Amino acid sequence: MQRLLQMIPVLLGISCITFALMHLTPGDPAEIMLRADGIKPTHEAIEAARQSLGLDGPIHMQYLHWLFRLFHLDLGISYSSSRPVLTELMNRFPATAWLSISSLLAAILIALPLGIGSALYPDSLLDRLGRACALFSVSMPGYWLSLLLIYYGAVKLKLFPVMGMEGASSVILPAFALGFGMSGIYIRLIRSSLIDILGKLYIKAARAKGMQEWRIIGGHALRNALLPSITLLGIHIAGLLGGSVIVETIFSWPGIGKYAVDAIFAKDYIVIQGYVLLMAIVVVLTNLAVDLLHLLLDPRIRLR
Repeated sequence: MQRLLQMIPVLLGISCITFALMHLTPGDPAEIMLRADGIKPTHEAIEAARQSLGLDGPIHMQYLHWLFRLFHLDLGISYSSSRPVLTELMNRFPATAWLSISSLLAAILIALPLGIGSALYPDSLLDRLGRACALFSVSMPGYWLSLLLIYYGAVKLKLFPVMGMEGASSVILPAFALGFGMSGIYIRLIRSSLIDILGKLYIKAARAKGMQEWRIIGGHALRNALLPSITLLGIHIAGLLGGSVIVETIFSWPGIGKYAVDAIFAKDYIVIQGYVLLMAIVVVLTNLAVDLLHLLLDPRIRLR
């Protein structure tokens, strides 16, 4: 409950900063909205639009009015599409969530076996493979890997759709691009954490008592070694749910990230404002979920 109450001032501060930054950006929202409708705006039309949008009042009154609408789940109307921003975001959220889950699954399937194998068999062929994969993962830019996957997987081999969201197979290339990009960090983190845990006294005591090795690794060592990775995973989940802008743009994936990029190019400030606020909520809730997961995995935190 205390953590939930701490979220309130954080979100209020984020909303205040977001609102202020949007009003410091160049351009008149009323004029942008009229131009998006194909109207050559006159001074009278701009003033009328400003009045209808509530932009003619003092800045603090505009913020309070915007905050009042937020409490009623109203993020405003998009200037470019003339549709509610919250509706547009929610319509695109399933595509981003599908891509995020697939990316995390790809990262786990790559990082977990390589990280554990590298820790259990240091300086072996598997360890060299894991370190090479980690180095390649952190060195390869996401946009370059995405272009390579499109060229070889879609254009040359014609195994997957080139762009867009066309069935289950269309998620494979962007999910692998995101998942492989994250996997290198987890391979290194799991390897170093597990090697450190395997040298602890309680692991040596468990082996001295004759406990089976798979129980020692799975029940004791791995559970503690994954705690740093879970913390980092929370950050990545928040970023993925915020829409991986580069990958979604390259693959024309109809998610939140691409929607935000289109809004930036269209100078649709009300969409950017709603997007930033929604992503702040996602980050705060994800951090709360990670803290709760730590409580379940590590009893020492509960005792403190």
